[in-house]
Amino acid sequence: MDYITWLFDFIMHIDVHLRDIVAQYHEWVYAIVFLIVFVETGLVIMPFLPGDSLLFASGALAAMGGLNLWLCLIIFFVAAVVGDTVNYHIGHKIGKSIPENSFLGKMINKDRMQKAQEFFDRHGGKTIIFARFMPFIRTFIPFIAGASKMRYAHFLTYNIVGGLLWVLIGVFCGYFFGNIPFISEHFSTVILAIIVLSLIPAVIGLVKSRVKAA
Repeated sequence: MDYITWLFDFIMHIDVHLRDIVAQYHEWVYAIVFLIVFVETGLVIMPFLPGDSLLFASGALAAMGGLNLWLCLIIFFVAAVVGDTVNYHIGHKIGKSIPENSFLGKMINKDRMQKAQEFFDRHGGKTIIFARFMPFIRTFIPFIAGASKMRYAHFLTYNIVGGLLWVLIGVFCGYFFGNIPFISEHFSTVILAIIVLSLIPAVIGLVKSRVKAA
């Protein structure tokens, strides 16, 4: 419970924590933020780490001179693409051999794998790009793409496009808007709004699927 409380506080006050990390670790902050984004996108069991909020907060801090903007863009882009690539290969290797009674097995069963493969055959690229902007979902999509045996060359193309768009939009939104007085004074509310808005497409998709199944 203490860990969950700490994680929630870290996400909601990521601007404060990021400044503290810069003050304490200096240049090592770039390795730390790289690791956070890589783990969130690369390990299917870690979907709860901050992604959108970290990009936004980093952009805001870069505008204040606390971080190098271009270095942030490069590091986040590499972390996002490499993370999804690792996640894809994990799914490709073990996706269909996961025990059904395991944590992942309950979420990603054989029926869902089959549906995912059919979906990727029709909308694979679009799915990978849009998933970048959805917390939690962006962690599972590369895994399912690999498990569904989506062609890697096809996956990589959209992985790069999606990663680039996600990083550019997230960081530059923070860079240009993060230090507006109203936003900086209500940073936690803004972060919460970003998370909620990011989840709306997933909720709409879930509702539509339930309505069709009814």
